[in-house]
Order: sequence, then structure tokens, then C-alpha cells
Amino acid sequence: MTRLAEGIAEAMEPAEEANRLGEFLAGNRRVFVLTGAGCSTDSGIPDYRDDDGNWKHRRPMVYAQFVGSLANRRRYWAQSFSGWKRIAAARPNRAHHAIATLEHRGHFSSLVTQNVDSLHQRAGSRQVIDLHGSLGAVRCIDCDARIPRDTFQTLLSDANPNWAAAVTAIAPDGDAKLSRDTLDFEVPTCGACGGILKPDVVFFGESVPKPTVERCYRLVEESDAVLVVGSSLMVFSGLRFVRHAHKLGKPVTILNRGATRADDLATVRLSGSCAEVLTRVVDGEPPTRLASGA
Repeated sequence: MTRLAEGIAEAMEPAEEANRLGEFLAGNRRVFVLTGAGCSTDSGIPDYRDDDGNWKHRRPMVYAQFVGSLANRRRYWAQSFSGWKRIAAARPNRAHHAIATLEHRGHFSSLVTQNVDSLHQRAGSRQVIDLHGSLGAVRCIDCDARIPRDTFQTLLSDANPNWAAAVTAIAPDGDAKLSRDTLDFEVPTCGACGGILKPDVVFFGESVPKPTVERCYRLVEESDAVLVVGSSLMVFSGLRFVRHAHKLGKPVTILNRGATRADDLATVRLSGSCAEVLTRVVDGEPPTRLASGA
């Protein structure tokens, strides 16, 4: 039986999972935390995959498609324009607030998120590394100029004053499925150089900037352990840090409802609700070692 199968067969109650996580935090002074879409589902932002790691939505547009075709950029920005309100209106949930509280208490040495919604920052986390960037900004791929997403939303609205479409579904990055075609949707170019504007996020098929990757590797090496929260680790960009920790002999705890690609590497495998388990940890007594500064 695999480690994941054992975890499912021996499913624990939320209180027991919180105790296990609390013990993990008590035994490790500097914890590298990696979060994923499961942290934001209680904020109304859907996740990408089901419990078996399969896509729940159509596959996102890849970088080559976006830069290689104006028609694709029209489609992407029309869908994003229509879905942005839901992303912008999202508020941090109990998972984000619990993580911020645990950070402030000194449990975490670093917080790396695969999410692009900036909800960790809005919950009060101070040292967040946005591994895949943030939807809150738009960047020119030619001159690297950046503008706030709200500003670009206004530019899109001004360029398409009569645009209207019903949203029939929405993905985690705000990519909405629409009731009409997008061939007539106008997309502004960079005001500084006329170049292509894209959300300041790492698309599928695009690489995370090398300095960011190297920084995360160093943080793993400087940490005592790794905690994964709400990620299936199906993409290599986050999985590599868990593998690196395992290679270095550092303990790994995974808190995620469904299967992950690193279940066989986990020292502790928890499958409860991120928000419930983390909140129970916060509401309980602080682990003795950390509370005493030992």
C-alpha cells in the first residue's frame, strides 16, 4: 500500500490532524511553506484539479499561444476582462489568516505561493514570494513596463465600450468561459513602446525567473522542514522544492485534500480542509518549543 493510500485508509479527524501539524511545527524551528490553489478555494476562487490531480477546467492558455497570435490574445483578455471582478472581489479566508498568524508567531522561515491572487499579502503575511507572479499587475513583454491591473481593466473597458458577454464558468486565474466569440475584442498595447501586454504571471509553458528559483532553493536549504498547504504539486515549479528538501533529509508535511505528486516523500500526510486544520492549530496552545524560544 502506498503512503497516500495509507493516509486515506487511516483518515484522521480535523483535531487529530491539527495535533499532528502542531507537533510538526513544534519540532521544527524554521519551516519553508509552499501553498497552492487549495488555500484560496474558501475565498471563492476555484482550484485547478480534482482530488485525483485531473484538470477540472479547460487547460489554460500557454505562453507560446499568447505571444504567437493576436486572436489568442483577444480571447485571453476578453475572458480575463470578464472574470477579473470575481478575482478582485475575493477576500482572504481562514487559511490565509491562519498562515499569517503562524508566520507572525515565528513558525515559518519563508512563504512561497503558487497562487497569483495576492490573498496571502492581504491577510497580513509579510514575506511572500509569488512563485508564479501576481494577477494584480500587467507587464509589457518587450520593455518590461508594468501597470496595475485595475488600470489595465479600465483601458480594456474604454477600448470595448459595448462589450458584453455572459460568464458560464471561471478558472482559478480569472479566465472566464464566455457565451460569445472574442474576435472583435480590442486589446491595448504598451503605452511606452507599443509592445505586447500580459498579466504579470508565469504562464504554463513559461519558466519561473531563475533568480526566484535560486532564492527558493536557498530558503529550503536554510530551513529545518517543509510544509505544503493546498497544492497537488502537479507542476514542477513547486514540486522541485519538495524534492530538494527530501534529498537533503528534511522532513516534509503535506496538507492537501487530494493526491499530490510528492505523497511518497511526505513524512506526515494530512488530507483535511486547509482552513479548518490551520485554524485549529492557531486556536490551540502554541507548541512548547516555539513558545519558549527553545
